Amino acid sequence: MSLGSYAGPLRDCVVALKYQGRHRTADRLALRLLRIDRCREILESADLIIGVPLYKDRLRRRGFNQADLLAKALTKSRPGIVSKCLVRTRNTRSQTDLGARERRRNVLNAFSVRHDLALRNATVVLVDDVTTTGATLRECASTLLASGVREVRSITVARAE
Repeated sequence: MSLGSYAGPLRDCVVALKYQGRHRTADRLALRLLRIDRCREILESADLIIGVPLYKDRLRRRGFNQADLLAKALTKSRPGIVSKCLVRTRNTRSQTDLGARERRRNVLNAFSVRHDLALRNATVVLVDDVTTTGATLRECASTLLASGVREVRSITVARAE
């Protein structure tokens, strides 16, 4: 589920959040997402919300994870539901200039789960800024399902085409 195509004003908002560090943009994007009935439905029955993690070096350089900011903004009325149990275990190349096959290979086995009993039979929502082929979301979902999660859903701000 996403707001729409990664173009125009939506692209400008994502760029402002991700590359210019304008953290309040996450709140504005979350408000737009929460106006969509399907987004609210996805969130209201979720046990945990997880922002797609960055590798520790990228997180250190950037200083924040835009997916975590979005996850927190989407769940302000439900504190404690955002989890950091999913971790990126290796530094992957930016997906920006990769084709579909390369994207899948790039993120293969790039995630793991920290032991978290709350994951057993849980419904989890993954949150990310942009999805293109869905390779990252699929790999995260696969990792979570292998750890005992019952269902994985996703919300992204934009869909690149």
